[in-house]
Amino acid sequence: MGGDNAPEAPVLGAIEAAKAFDTEITLVGRGEAILEVMEKHGIQDLPAGMEIAHADDVVDMHDDPGSVIHKRKNSSMILGLKMLAEGKGDAFVCAGSTGALLTGATLIVKRVRGIRRAAMAPSVPTKTGGRVIICDCGANAECTPEFLLQFGLVASAYAKSVLGIETPRVGLLNIGAEETKGTQLQKDAFALLKDAADKGLIHFTGNVEARAVPLGEVDVVVCDGFNGNVLIKSIEGTAMFMGSLLKRMFKKNLLTKVGYLLCKGGVEDMMKLLDYRQIGGTQFLGIQKPVIKAHGSSDALAFRNAVGQAVTAAQGNFTAQLERDLAAMKERAHD
Repeated sequence: MGGDNAPEAPVLGAIEAAKAFDTEITLVGRGEAILEVMEKHGIQDLPAGMEIAHADDVVDMHDDPGSVIHKRKNSSMILGLKMLAEGKGDAFVCAGSTGALLTGATLIVKRVRGIRRAAMAPSVPTKTGGRVIICDCGANAECTPEFLLQFGLVASAYAKSVLGIETPRVGLLNIGAEETKGTQLQKDAFALLKDAADKGLIHFTGNVEARAVPLGEVDVVVCDGFNGNVLIKSIEGTAMFMGSLLKRMFKKNLLTKVGYLLCKGGVEDMMKLLDYRQIGGTQFLGIQKPVIKAHGSSDALAFRNAVGQAVTAAQGNFTAQLERDLAAMKERAHD
């Protein structure tokens, strides 16, 4: 029931996802509203393996994240998280309040033992044809050096288990490549990440500047949530700007319109690569089971792909990889 286009977008997107990914889906929300969407679009029955779990209440974007568990205990978000924690699902997708979802996931589904803060870690395409994970991108605006060390560890584990990168290159977001650059937070985090690399816990390559991120110089970018959010939104804005420039260029005259027809396929492939809807959402790393935060403005396509992302995350068994890495970190810390 969360997001700007609820309940229509999540319902239609989930129905598409059930068919596309051959997965069982439970729609958690107001049953009447869900049925109204189906009726509006001429959908008689839900696909096989798909059902509705009724929830009376909805978490409002203005609700205090710390109080939703008690004040909105019958909401679609809280009931869905409880179902996940109780083993009635393998992953949870939601486009509601980020703060409420993170708080609910932390208190209901629980963090992986040893993880101090869960983090948001979206991936964006790079010049090299791969993807780079940005961790954290908004869940933790204020961080300690220890938080940044753990972000590097969890994002590296995620890159291994879900993206299939054998040895992820981890960089620390900074204003320069030199070890002495940045505030005290970056300097202290650099020392911790370097120490972890010396112990073989992580493949830390040093500081990385923002402009190098989309060029594919690293596989994981470690940063506090404030700077990570600025970084990813700057990348999104630049992609939108470039897209508008291309449209303006191709519409200039008859000759450019003909040129567009000749390279239409390539242009469409490029725009899909830069479209956040093709990814679907962002997983909270450090939570025991996959919780996917979909963009608040997600349409049906974005929800479809968010479900696909959830399926991949559940199959990747990321938590097991993270627990192994944490155990190795604890063991080597005493060496």
